[in-house]
Amino acid sequence: MATLPPNLPADLPPDLPAQGPAEVPAAVRLQDSLIPYPSAFPIKVMGAQAEGFVEAIAAIARQFDPDFDASTIAQRPSRGGKYLGLTVTITATSREQLDEVYRTLSTHPLVKVVL
Repeated sequence: MATLPPNLPADLPPDLPAQGPAEVPAAVRLQDSLIPYPSAFPIKVMGAQAEGFVEAIAAIARQFDPDFDASTIAQRPSRGGKYLGLTVTITATSREQLDEVYRTLSTHPLVKVVL
């Protein structure tokens, strides 16, 4: 039997796989989400400083949160002015909704990073 790394608790069940967290049985996971739903959830989006960027991100936010107000988007340009950082706060209703928002934002051609 393999020994556990020193940073893991010694009382873990011996049949846990060594591959990683994706392999841990559901009964051992703490919980599926630490986010209470519904809740205001800020999403950071970095993209090209281009015409229509803010409007496109607002449209995506509205797609997932019909009550989204585009006037609440916080904007911060990069030092060189080539990029624009946005903070978009939507009402998150589920983990699935958040996953889909991140997927949709990440695939937009003007978006560089979504956090």
